[in-house]
Amino acid sequence: MGKILVTKWNGIITSGRIVECEAYNGVIDKASHASGGRRTNRNDIMYAEGGVAYVYICYGIHHLFNVVTNNKETPHAILIRAVDPIKGINEMLKRRGKKKLDYNLTKGPGSLSVALGISVDQNGFSLQSHQLFIADDGFPINKKDISSSPRIGVESSGQAANYPYRFFIKGNPYVSGSPK
Repeated sequence: MGKILVTKWNGIITSGRIVECEAYNGVIDKASHASGGRRTNRNDIMYAEGGVAYVYICYGIHHLFNVVTNNKETPHAILIRAVDPIKGINEMLKRRGKKKLDYNLTKGPGSLSVALGISVDQNGFSLQSHQLFIADDGFPINKKDISSSPRIGVESSGQAANYPYRFFIKGNPYVSGSPK
């Protein structure tokens, strides 16, 4: 939270401060793509060493960006749900087909990926590359400004649907969904 997600495609830089994310706790989390040790072509990158991108298609249209976060063979990931735009806003608007800036530009994981130019083509990319990375500009986040709630869109995962694994910066207008 509070770090900057940066993309640089064909010399065009876009970035935004991470204001919302969701954690997925691997094999023991029924909402995780790796629940019960499931391993498929789609989620195989979750089993990689942390620090790479896991990008998959949801509902056949949305490209969702995750950060693989644990040791090799421990499939944990963080879904980045929203960013507060910083750089390259005109390019983000163009990618989203918008004429003017509003809070929906990078609100929600599908919109965020379109705005930053992220697609499944970046699945497995190192987040230490010069094209896709997370930067720390020293922006201070006070712990009292971060809240948690159950994740969004995992209602069919039984008890895991109630885990408070969604984190967001309170009051930020780019945060998607209403806190439960």
